[in-house]
Parts: sequence; C-alpha cells; structure tokens
Amino acid sequence: MANDKKNIKDKKPKFSPYWIYGILIALFLGFQLFGGDSSNSGSKTTTSDFFKYLENGDVAKVDIVKNTRVARVYLTKDAESKEIHKNSKQQPFIPSVSALPNYKFEFGDLQNFENKLNEIIEDLDTKPIVEFDTETDTLGNILIGILPFIILIGVWIFIMRRMSGGAGGGAGGQIFNIGKSKAKLFDQNTEVKTSFKDVAGLEGAKEEVQEIVDFLKFPEKYTTLGGKIPKGALLVGPPGTGKTLLAKAVAGEAKVPFFSLSGSDFVEMFVGVGASRVRDLFKQAKEKSPSIIFIDEIDAIGRARGKNAMSGSNDERENTLNQLLTEMDGFGTNTNVIVLAATNRADILDKALMRAGRFDRQIYVDLPDLRERKEIFEVHLRPLKKAKGLDTDFLSKQTPGFSGADIANVCNEAALIAARNGKKEVDKQDFLDAVDRIIGGLEKKNKIITPSEKKAVAYHEAGHATVSWMLEHAAPLVKVTIVPRGRSLGAAWYLPEERLIVRPEQMLDEMCATLGGRAAEKVIFDKISTGALSDLEKVTKQARAMVTVYGLSDKIGNLTYYDSSGQSEYGFTKPYSEQTAELIDKEISDIIEEQYQRAIKLLEENKDKLTELAEELLDKEVIFKDNLERIFGKRDFGEASTEENTETEQADKTESIEDSEK
Repeated sequence: MANDKKNIKDKKPKFSPYWIYGILIALFLGFQLFGGDSSNSGSKTTTSDFFKYLENGDVAKVDIVKNTRVARVYLTKDAESKEIHKNSKQQPFIPSVSALPNYKFEFGDLQNFENKLNEIIEDLDTKPIVEFDTETDTLGNILIGILPFIILIGVWIFIMRRMSGGAGGGAGGQIFNIGKSKAKLFDQNTEVKTSFKDVAGLEGAKEEVQEIVDFLKFPEKYTTLGGKIPKGALLVGPPGTGKTLLAKAVAGEAKVPFFSLSGSDFVEMFVGVGASRVRDLFKQAKEKSPSIIFIDEIDAIGRARGKNAMSGSNDERENTLNQLLTEMDGFGTNTNVIVLAATNRADILDKALMRAGRFDRQIYVDLPDLRERKEIFEVHLRPLKKAKGLDTDFLSKQTPGFSGADIANVCNEAALIAARNGKKEVDKQDFLDAVDRIIGGLEKKNKIITPSEKKAVAYHEAGHATVSWMLEHAAPLVKVTIVPRGRSLGAAWYLPEERLIVRPEQMLDEMCATLGGRAAEKVIFDKISTGALSDLEKVTKQARAMVTVYGLSDKIGNLTYYDSSGQSEYGFTKPYSEQTAELIDKEISDIIEEQYQRAIKLLEENKDKLTELAEELLDKEVIFKDNLERIFGKRDFGEASTEENTETEQADKTESIEDSEK
C-alpha cells in the first residue's frame, strides 16, 4: 500500500512555469472575448450618415464618449428591420454586455458635433436619448498595453533557463543557476557498472589510481605512517588510450561521491561564470568530502597563461584557471577532495597547474604493448559471437600502435563485416578485413583505372615489397594489394617491430623501403609519377627528424632543435643561423637521395624477381607473404618474434643507459 502511494506521488506532474504562460494567454483571450470594451462592437459609419439616420427617426439612443470622441448609435426596433440597416445587426449575446450598439463612428470637435445634434433633435417628434460618458481603461486594454513587456520577460526567462540547463522547477530559481556547477554526481545511489576489471592493460596507471581510491576508503592505513592524501592526479596520454575509462572505473569502484564534468563546462559567454562554477563545484565537493572531482579535457581551461597577447585584458579562461588554482591549493583548501584530470595535451598546460601540491601525480597512459593489446582484445571480444579457436595472440600482433579505442573499433567492424557476409560467427578473416578497413579505408573495386595506371601501381607496390624484403631492418611484409582503398590506389601492409629505441640503420632501411615504389617506377618505366606523394612526405619527415630532432647526423652533430614545451617548433625565429639552415637542408636532401639510389640499385639487381612479383600482383590483385617467400626465398636475417624483439630492444636500451652513466 505504501509503495502504491509512493508511485502515485511520483506520478504527480511537476509544476512547470509554462503553465503560467498558458494561464496568462487564456486570461488575455477571455478578457478580449468577455470583458472587452463594447465600443469595439457595431458596424462603422460616418458622421454624415449618422445625421441622416437621425433625421429619418431611426436612432433610439446615442452614447457619446467625450475623451475618445467616439459615438455609439443604437437603432430603434423598426429601424433594425430596414434593408439599409441589415448589416448593422447586433452581435450575439455576450454575458458582460446587456445591449450592443448598431453603429459607431468618430467625430471631430465635440462642441460642433453637439450643436449639430441638438439642432436636428429639436425638429424631431420622437427625440432619441443622448448620453455623455467618459471611458476608462478596462482590464483588457491594460493587458494589451503590458502584453509586450510580458512577452519580453517570458523570452528572457526562457533563454536564462536554457543557459542554466534547467527543465523544470521555478523559473525564478533557474535564472540564478547560471553560475552553478554542471558536474554530474555519482555516489552510492548511482549505478555505475564500469570497474577496474573492465580496464585491460594500464597496469601502472590502474595501480596508482586504485591507491587513491584505497586512500579514500581506508585513510588510517596511510595516515598512521604520516602520509598525506594526494591533492590530484593528471592522466596524460594519446587519444583513445583509456583515460576517461579509467576515471569511469574510479567512479564505479570508489564508495565516495564522484563529480564528473568536462573542461568546456566551465566556459560560458558571460564574464565570471567560469570562476563561479569552479567555486560552486569545490563547495559541493567539500560538503560531501571525502570526494573525487574528475575534469575531462582540462586543457580547455588549463592552457598556459600569457601566451596570447591579443586576448584582451579580461580573459575569461584565465579567470577560470586562476580560480581553479586557488581551489586546488590555496588558503582554506580542504584536503579531503581529490582532483583527477585527463588530457592528451599536457605540453600546453600552465606550469602552476602542473606543480606538486596541485597535481601531485602525473600518470602517463601510453599506447598498449603486445601483452596489453591481448588483454584489451579479450575484454572487447566478450560480447561477440566469435569463432572457436580464435587466436587473440595473432590479433594482438596484427595491431601494433593501436590504442584501446582502435581495438574496440576493430572488434565492432569485424562483427559488422561478418554480419554483412551472412556469417553466424566472427572469424579470423573478419578481423583482418576490419584492420585493413580501419588502416586503409573502404575497398573501391569498381573504381575506374586504366591498364597503364594499374600496371604502374602494381610495379610501385611490388617495389615496396621487394626492397623491404631485401633489407634487414625494414618491417616484414604482410600483404600487398592493388585494389583501391580509401584515397590510395594500392597499399603494402607491414608488421613493424615494436621498438623502444631506434638506431640510424633502422631508420635508413625504413626510408629506403618507403622509396622503393618510386625507385621501381624509375627502373621499369624510366619515368616517375605523382603516386609517391605520401612516400616522399613520410621520408622527408623522417630525415628531418634524424637531423634536427634526434641528432643522428654527422654533419650537424649532437644537436637537437626539438622544443619539448609543445609550442611551435621554431616560433617566429629559427633557433639556428642561415648557414646552419642551409646545412640542414643539404643533409636532409643527401640522406633521402642516398636511400633512393640504394633502392634503385637493389631493384636493378633483382629486376627479374620484381617483374615476376608485379605480374603476379596484376593477376591476383592481392598477394601475401607466402608469395614473396616463393619468389625471393625466406629472409635470413634471424628474425625473432615480437616478444623477443621487445626483450632485445629493452636490453639494448638498458645497456645504452648504463653506458651513458659510466
């Protein structure tokens, strides 16, 4: 019974301010219909016609309104039946008015009108009733006068409610909510299904975030040893690596209030609103402490101050940032509020925001490695109806450089491809097609390509495959296709090693393999084309990075012009002289030309195998690693598995660090 009463109470409609608008409109229409001025009734006539009706004895009563100079004419019963007055019939009965006039008209000077009226009446046998009146404003007229102001006030209230985000409740209360925080609260009463079990990989990041949650749950475990709760933690990493997902897991695991919002929620068109929302947010968090505040994409308000001289004297974003700095570590700071934030642009954040005492911990959420990708695949494969024996190790090896969001997209695309092909379960080939779809784009088998263009594309892709197969440090080939996909006419898929450090010979081999396509066109056709645009862009960036970033050039030496602060690479002035700039340009050109000639030499030595591979590619359109092994033989560079390569590179990195310390 109590539950029924509660349900009835819940179903009771909430009061809405729109009801007020409806009542006002209904009242206005009611006064117009039932309480309006009777002068609005009656047919219009002229002064001369009125005097004519008066002389004919048709007028029974004349009501003269002095202040408005309007006369209302009431006809006799006999006059109403005349043909001339058939259009002057009184309107239907209205309760508020006992009798309505037949005619109304406006006159000029009152004295002249009155004299003329008395002159005609003196000659009449049956004299009409003449009344003088002074009309006052009725409620309907008053409403008509104030209606524009009511409309303006209503529009203003509607706009303020929209900006404050309120849909119900009193309009007056919502107007002043514009400075209130828009944070969404998660607590014990809010069901959040995401937990740390749903966050695959990210072991280091999870450990640090779990420690924060544990500190809030069991503070005595740490305070007994003299430890203090950290003020905040900043999650930094590339897009799609799971920063927001990690925060969702904190909201699901923490048994304390969790306030979640985005950095852009502080930004508003009114001055001072951002700082007001920051104050309100921390006020709510302190009232519910211990609690956690999560600010996603904090770079929206945390950008370094004073970088833009054209911003003006009153920068709303800077005011918001100043208030955030004060709330995080200033006088009266409550130590039971922890701030979590996420960004993929930590390099542009203000230094005052990054210091210890505000964000005590900076947790870097990197792209997943081989083992972590396997764990992520296992999470996203759970809801799929996958084929038996699907090898997650194979899938994780096929997706180097993929983020967690990319892997989720691969799983979804694989399911869509399987459904499109009418399959009952998702198999290995569907995942490979999904990887190709995400990397290269959609296949365009119906794209019109001339035979000569198709032949050029085949030799171009065969050149990439041949040179990469011949070089020790080039990435091993997976497959080559000349089917147009996305914006490309052909593509070669490689499986690069996941290196922690890269040496010059490895970069040079990759550049040489990238230039293999243009070199093949030169060797076979003795002509080059525009098809190598993306290849040239890639090698130019690699060569410039070797010279100006990594200090791998003998002519430039151990110098780098890289700016880790994240500002423009060179700003308005270059950090080197014109002579050095010429030397850099010359060195970049020499590196690229050397690798181009190297690729030409390799292809000329294996021209027959290159031709055989291109012909097979023209015939099958797609060839795989097995075809290259049949034509060129197996690579004998002592290739190791991805795990072994990672361990070797890690050992090399450790050795390099030890040598530098010595």
